[in-house]
Amino acid sequence: SYEIELSAHLKSRGIHNVFHASLLRIHEPNDDRLFPGRMDTQVIISDEEAMADLEWAVDKIISHKGKGRNSTFEVVWKAGDHTWLPYHEISHLATLKTYLDALGV
Repeated sequence: SYEIELSAHLKSRGIHNVFHASLLRIHEPNDDRLFPGRMDTQVIISDEEAMADLEWAVDKIISHKGKGRNSTFEVVWKAGDHTWLPYHEISHLATLKTYLDALGV
């Protein structure tokens, strides 16, 4: 395993600083034509206050899998990340109601 030095910003986002050697690869710069929006200047927010506001704010829900309370929803965060969360973790969000209303549920 290798331990790398991370910036305070990456540490605050929960990035772990120890990686197994099999996960390490030679760095290849991003091709913005193939993967737009993934350049480090587009992802990393340098203003700490802006980062705090965006870190845990949900922008929208764009998809789901499953039925009823067993559903899992694809959440887009204001920071730009996409994650899948179970219903019980987002059932209190107004964004969920907006998503379900758009589906006619």
